[in-house]
Amino acid sequence: QVPLVESGGGLVQAGGSLRLSCAASGRIYSSAVMGWFRQTPGKEREFVALIRWSSGTTLYADSVKGRFTISRDKPNNTVYLLMNDVKPEDAAVYYCARGHQFSSSQRDYDYWGQGTQVTVSS
Repeated sequence: QVPLVESGGGLVQAGGSLRLSCAASGRIYSSAVMGWFRQTPGKEREFVALIRWSSGTTLYADSVKGRFTISRDKPNNTVYLLMNDVKPEDAAVYYCARGHQFSSSQRDYDYWGQGTQVTVSS
């Protein structure tokens, strides 16, 4: 198992920045794909960004492209999501997940963190 623990959520002003972290307690193997998803009450969980662990290849949802950056720290088995120019619609619970497909579908991810809340003040 690779328990995932997110951190870094909190209150941010619209236009501001926030960096989320996702630490894995075990080793993340090179075949893994790490993703960030988000969910607001009453809505489906939606894809935000992903990174292929081995190559660092990334993919972003159109809604965050150019504002968010996903990155990884391989020695420390940690994934980051840097959120710049945060908008009110970015407010959500953000989840980190591990999968093995280069996929934006949550069905392709088998381990999930507990989530971290991001609140945006306008």
